[in-house]
Amino acid sequence: MDRKTACTIYQTLNARYPRTIEGGISYGDPFGVLVLTILSAQTTDRAVAAVGPVLFSRYPTPEALAAADPGEVGEIIRPTGFYRVKARHIIGAARMIVDECGGEVPRTLDGLTRLPGVGRKTANIVLSNAYGTDEGIAVDTHVRRISRLLGLTDETDPEKVERDLMTTFPREVWGDINALLVQHGRAICIARRPRCEACILATWCRYFREEGEVQGSRGAKTR
Repeated sequence: MDRKTACTIYQTLNARYPRTIEGGISYGDPFGVLVLTILSAQTTDRAVAAVGPVLFSRYPTPEALAAADPGEVGEIIRPTGFYRVKARHIIGAARMIVDECGGEVPRTLDGLTRLPGVGRKTANIVLSNAYGTDEGIAVDTHVRRISRLLGLTDETDPEKVERDLMTTFPREVWGDINALLVQHGRAICIARRPRCEACILATWCRYFREEGEVQGSRGAKTR
């Protein structure tokens, strides 16, 4: 897809959806953004938003979480699912931040991806939402799926999808792409039942165009 069309898609989505971060994560709080983004894997915004205040009232700093008992942390974050693994990750990340990073959440992609439980998606979200810098585009299941449907990429590997999106969209909007596509995926482009008839992107969507051609050919055969 050419950049002009991609920018039109971005502008259309940006006009439709508010700028949000998953799980009620606050801007400007690197530690909070990091922990809640790790917890957001394979769960709902509601579950993450529910456990966040309790978790941070008990463990408000990396130092406090680094010294926490995994069992106690696990019970607090149980509603997010996979709570034992997530407890190990957030405690391990806190310990590395304290022991190796001077108590501050790293400000680079390489630094962040060294932390337990942090891949490129989480690192990109932290950089964008906590520090206002964009080294890449966070690619999750919504972004990967919708990017393929629209024709923004033909890849399935998240890093290759990210590379294509970074090539197509101007850098100044990289930080918005994940949130916009996630919201569109939840509201309209639902995985098992996309609401193509209500989609504001249908004009530029490869899937919609190809499905129309298939339906047209089927209709011609029955006549």
